[in-house]
Amino acid sequence: MKPITIEEVQPLINQFAKQPVYIHLETTNGAYASHFDQSFFSASAYIRNANVTYEHGKIIGEGPFRAGLKIEIGWVYAEGLTHFELDQEGRLLLAGHGFDGKLAVALEISKTPFE
Repeated sequence: MKPITIEEVQPLINQFAKQPVYIHLETTNGAYASHFDQSFFSASAYIRNANVTYEHGKIIGEGPFRAGLKIEIGWVYAEGLTHFELDQEGRLLLAGHGFDGKLAVALEISKTPFE
């Protein structure tokens, strides 16, 4: 994965607009951390293969970044994004890594369902 630049990522987000796509959105602050420290409050969210058509998408910020996808009656967004990749299957992978390098958030867009 490469560090995000708006100049590289915005055109990739635009590629997926106005057509049915599959979204993977995941965030965690360390789901397993509470196993080692019971005072640690663990929270996360996970959506896989949500089928949406977004009107337009936008990535903003100076890093970490926020990406938002405008759907018919609302928004999908992820904040804290730091890296991206367009993989060999043509899927846009956006990730946010914490200061310790661990994955904190992921927003992925694909024309086909995720496995």
